[in-house]
Amino acid sequence: MKALVLESDKILTVHDREMPQRIRPNDILIKVAACGVCGSDIPRGFQAGAYHYPLVMGHEFSGVVAEDKHPSNFTKGDKVAIFPLMPCNTCAPCQTGDYAQCLNYNYFGSRCDGGFSEYLFIPERNLFKIPEHVNILHAAMVEPAAVALHGVRKLNIKAGDTGLVFGAGPIGNMTAQWLRIHGCKKVIIADIDDKKLEIAADMGFEAINSKRKDAVKLTEELTDGRGADRVVEAVGMPATFLQAIQATARFGEVVFMGNIHGTFSIGEKDFSNILRKELTIYGTWNSKIVPVGTDDWTTVLKYMDRELEVGPLISDLPSLDEGQSIFNSIINKNKFHNKVIFKIAND
Repeated sequence: MKALVLESDKILTVHDREMPQRIRPNDILIKVAACGVCGSDIPRGFQAGAYHYPLVMGHEFSGVVAEDKHPSNFTKGDKVAIFPLMPCNTCAPCQTGDYAQCLNYNYFGSRCDGGFSEYLFIPERNLFKIPEHVNILHAAMVEPAAVALHGVRKLNIKAGDTGLVFGAGPIGNMTAQWLRIHGCKKVIIADIDDKKLEIAADMGFEAINSKRKDAVKLTEELTDGRGADRVVEAVGMPATFLQAIQATARFGEVVFMGNIHGTFSIGEKDFSNILRKELTIYGTWNSKIVPVGTDDWTTVLKYMDRELEVGPLISDLPSLDEGQSIFNSIINKNKFHNKVIFKIAND
């Protein structure tokens, strides 16, 4: 089978590998259809951030069940999205279904080989059937869409609220969509990339280029001086962490979603405003697959390609053979890339 292999922190090569072997008794063979590139793949793959080499990256993927296995709730030909985290099932967080906080987890695409390959064995509990209305290529975005939903679900959104998202990338855009789906009447997106903001504006959001205009002041202008009721930071920069607090209305809520790069510090005035405005600040991490039926992943699949639009966010559909060149282009910013999804299956 073909796989895109990270040989070192600089080199990606396409290998013809042997088919994977079943490791766990409940594993099911999956033919990978598509796998997205996550922002975390850049430091992991090209800044010496990998746990080991060689490594097949990729944790945002969809595929097709490639075998009939009994007993199983899946049959050959079923289209599936894959939850990439494999919990230990023994630690305290696992006992409450908080697998993202597992103390000894495994993870496709980082701690073990992932979705930049044609075939992979996946535990049955990590598989989610894709409904008929969902495009299997789009289903490779269930993982980031679930991350966005998990963060938004922290908020106590009321009908008519104003939402604000810092970051117009795929997760930021999907976060804005979830804010709207949950009842925010107006949703503002702030970023410095004109093309991402153009996509956001075309999707009905109020787009702010915070390189040209003060995002905090403009948010106040757009809300009659109140600020935004529900704010999500989806960039991971110290400056936007601070702006998120500054732009929030009295008694408002902030979710810190971006994985921060650098040191976040806050001055006396801004900290005092957290107290005076009685803000509520949440952290969020990954997504949840319990309780079954109302979990983040099942909910995403109900809304995807309906109220939740992911097609407009996809900028590239390369093959695995184009792996090194597409990553070089992303790193060197040779052209605009929004969501890059490797199209792996030919059918």
